Amino acid sequence: MENDKKNLTPLEIAEYAVSVLDGKKAKDIKLLHVEKRTIIADYFIICTGTSRTQIRSLADEVEEKLAERGYPVLRTEGMDTGTWVLKDFGPVIVHIFNAEYRDFYKLEKLYDETGEVDVEAFLGEE
Repeated sequence: MENDKKNLTPLEIAEYAVSVLDGKKAKDIKLLHVEKRTIIADYFIICTGTSRTQIRSLADEVEEKLAERGYPVLRTEGMDTGTWVLKDFGPVIVHIFNAEYRDFYKLEKLYDETGEVDVEAFLGEE
């Protein structure tokens, strides 16, 4: 995968991260194009983990796989709590919630005017 390093667009990074999260059984994955609403990222990925263990596993896996592609994590928040983990990859920020915190913070509603990207093409077969 050395040839992939730093050659991906923000959308391609996000699509790859979605496929990684899906491979680890993240639930209800949403990809939001937030570039016009915030300067902190081009895309937000929001997903749900079913337990603290799975949330940490999802966070570790997406960090490892993106680093292999040349996109190391710039900042991590929330690994200690296991209720909401944020992984900042520059143009892409991954939010991994438990169901309760996702429902409470409602990031999708906060950014509902942004374009949601259809992720079906990046999801594995059930």
